[in-house]
Amino acid sequence: MHKIKVLLVEDDAFWKKRLSEDLGAEADIEVVGIVSSREEAIAFFQQSEANVVLLDINLTDNNLDGLDVARDIYRLSTPQRLIRIVMLTSLDEEDVILRSFQNGAVNFITKSSCQDILGAIRDAYAGRSSIHPDSAPVLVREMQLNVLTPMEREVYKLRAKGLSKTQISEKLFKSVNTIKTQLKSIKNKLWSEDHQDK
Repeated sequence: MHKIKVLLVEDDAFWKKRLSEDLGAEADIEVVGIVSSREEAIAFFQQSEANVVLLDINLTDNNLDGLDVARDIYRLSTPQRLIRIVMLTSLDEEDVILRSFQNGAVNFITKSSCQDILGAIRDAYAGRSSIHPDSAPVLVREMQLNVLTPMEREVYKLRAKGLSKTQISEKLFKSVNTIKTQLKSIKNKLWSEDHQDK
């Protein structure tokens, strides 16, 4: 049987043990390496035959260095060696999810959903796009927001944070009428009732 070779990049001792045991119990998966840092991950990746990288986002001091690891490994991937990166983290911030996919991840799962990791690894290896529910709403909303201009996106984000038209106009140095017009345009483009001009 051809096994899926997984490189685990994780600094937390509990998760290293749990994930390596869970993955090691599967007949079709082999953990070929367990590393804790960006440097170790890149060095090991270049010397191994890993097919899938299971990657934590915070490897040292909550500085999101796993995002850099994802980008570096993705750049080393070639048509002959397509590497699938699955992010597994305790973070669920929208910006972190988006940056993970921008840096080459094919899936993003929070550790509270770790029971889904085996399926995610198999799907990633098979080249199936199965975006986990932990990240799907963020990606769907991002695609919807692509119809907005950069200025409309800025207005949208400020409105989503609860700022009034007046507060947005002051923050962006624009007239209230301009903000009203942009909010109307945003509403029309998104066909949403969430951001009606109140």
